[in-house]
Amino acid sequence: MSDVEPMVKKFEKELSAGTVSLLLLAQLAKTDVPLYGYQIAKQLEQAGEGMLGSKQSALYPVLRNMDAAGLLQSEVEPSVSGPPRRYYRITAFGREVFTAWRNRWQQTESLVNTVLQGAPL
Repeated sequence: MSDVEPMVKKFEKELSAGTVSLLLLAQLAKTDVPLYGYQIAKQLEQAGEGMLGSKQSALYPVLRNMDAAGLLQSEVEPSVSGPPRRYYRITAFGREVFTAWRNRWQQTESLVNTVLQGAPL
């Protein structure tokens, strides 16, 4: 492992901590149908072309926290093919927060791209 790799891992962890909630809200904002955790994880994995990888399990505590904060509403339903599943849907408050977070993300993305532009590789 090179000296750079630990720094890349650290950066990924810090970046991920702030973006997972945004991605979850975005995915749930796209549909009126409740989704269970594994569905959401698979959709994000497909959208990210596998970048989520082994981080799927990290989504569940975030979903629970967002549910507790009123951004999501959840309910448990029996499953014909295994244990009961917890389905999530975004709340009206969650949509308001998503809009504010998306706007902040776009501002941040613009700033980062402006600063990175022209920086030597």
